[in-house]
Amino acid sequence: MRSLDGKVVLITGGARRIGRTLAHTMAGAGADVAITYRESDVAAQDTLRELSEYGQRSMALRCDIRDPVSVKESVAGVLQEFGRLDVLINNAGMFATAALESITVAEWDAMFETNTRGAFLMAQAAYPYLKAGQGRIVNIGSLGGSHPWATHAHYSTSKAALHMLTQTMSKAFAPEISVNCVAPGMIANGESSPDYEHFAAKTPMGRNGKAEEVADAVLFFATGPRFITGQILGVDGGLGL
Repeated sequence: MRSLDGKVVLITGGARRIGRTLAHTMAGAGADVAITYRESDVAAQDTLRELSEYGQRSMALRCDIRDPVSVKESVAGVLQEFGRLDVLINNAGMFATAALESITVAEWDAMFETNTRGAFLMAQAAYPYLKAGQGRIVNIGSLGGSHPWATHAHYSTSKAALHMLTQTMSKAFAPEISVNCVAPGMIANGESSPDYEHFAAKTPMGRNGKAEEVADAVLFFATGPRFITGQILGVDGGLGL
């Protein structure tokens, strides 16, 4: 028996990059998988075709996680299709580089709307269904949420807020729902550049991370002991030390 047989997993931003790998990992563990996307229509359909090879059901929903109505409709769509929801993975996010003194109010608000408010809205909408099934929430944070990156102030601050939201939700939603966070460091995803090489050289493990390693950490929180809650797990090869 696979560890997620009979379970339903909802992954925000599941069409591309780490989200796509998360979808593969959850389907490979036996789950029916729903992914959300905002603009990546083609990538979402490609991901669905790939997920069909695992033999589970899957679906893709267009969702703007900044919009409460869109969020509620997406969660309702998962319940209508699958009849239950067991794991919510708040993966959708945005990243930007900017000098602190040049960040506009609009840029600041956009970062928080996606990285922090989106996870809050999704968790709130999914709460009654996760509570009914003693489910799990796994948020995707960042090493930047615990380390001050001077050229990513709005990003780092939004992820720090997500880390605190994780811990707050873990207390507010207990004992029915466990809530944890995976905080990746530098994840290369096959890319190569001087920046990636720079961070690989600084990482004690001697390389950058892989999306599959992030997904394995998420799978642990999705299937491991429910007594583990409120934790921020770094997947960074020691880069944050």
